[in-house]
Amino acid sequence: MGAEILDGSGLAERMKEEMKARVAALKARGIEPGLAVVLVGENPASQIYVRMKKKDCETVGIKSYEFLRDKDTPEQELLDLIDELNKDPRVHGILVQLPLPGHIDELRVLEKIAPEKDADGFNPINVGRLVAGAEGMIPCTPAGVMELIKLSGVPIKGKECVVVGRSNIVGKPTAILLLREHGTVTICHSRTTDLPSVTRRADILVAAVGIANFIKADMVKPGAVVIDVGINRLEGKKVAGDVDYEGVSKIAGFITPVPGGVGPMTRAMLLENTLRAAGK
Repeated sequence: MGAEILDGSGLAERMKEEMKARVAALKARGIEPGLAVVLVGENPASQIYVRMKKKDCETVGIKSYEFLRDKDTPEQELLDLIDELNKDPRVHGILVQLPLPGHIDELRVLEKIAPEKDADGFNPINVGRLVAGAEGMIPCTPAGVMELIKLSGVPIKGKECVVVGRSNIVGKPTAILLLREHGTVTICHSRTTDLPSVTRRADILVAAVGIANFIKADMVKPGAVVIDVGINRLEGKKVAGDVDYEGVSKIAGFITPVPGGVGPMTRAMLLENTLRAAGK
């Protein structure tokens, strides 16, 4: 039989169609939703993401403001720019593309973004709200992961959920969101002993380690929901997820493809956060 594919691209397109109507309603109230994207340096992957985000904004009618800065830009100059964007009434969402050059303190930059304009959900105040179960901006990739799990139709409540990876961007917030939906959650990482015995318990398995084809078929419970967050660049232009798709798709009940799974949903949730901010 094989696993059912959770089509992130298709779900993101449906969400964007719905967003067009919401943008039109906001514009009728005199509000033009605006997203400011700040890119420091010339990281090729970051440049691709920024171009895709701009295209997404154009698709749904969100105004996109781009601020491209040289890799040697002083930290204070970047903080001053964020200050200006915080005060700009045309800007409802601010996204600073990560990673930043080594001389810039990422945490200081994320702390500088006004929590209500924090489209990526990384400001520590929004992180605290997430942990507390309060209203706030939710990080885009974890939010997209949750939408894909819901697409499977498998209820999270009471299920064994395993997140492989403990990053602040994906692993930790995904685990918290699963907890909020009453899943029983285990976070695994590089120090976990006998990882396969843990992942094999998972009804819902989220892989976010950044290692190509890391999760093998013998690490997956038959019928599990498998969400692959990884995008790993191989030789040439090939990409692979953190999950060995060919093997795992024969075992899992549901699986996300790479590309076309979590990536499009991450970008859709960025638009969602911007619209929520504009509507307040």
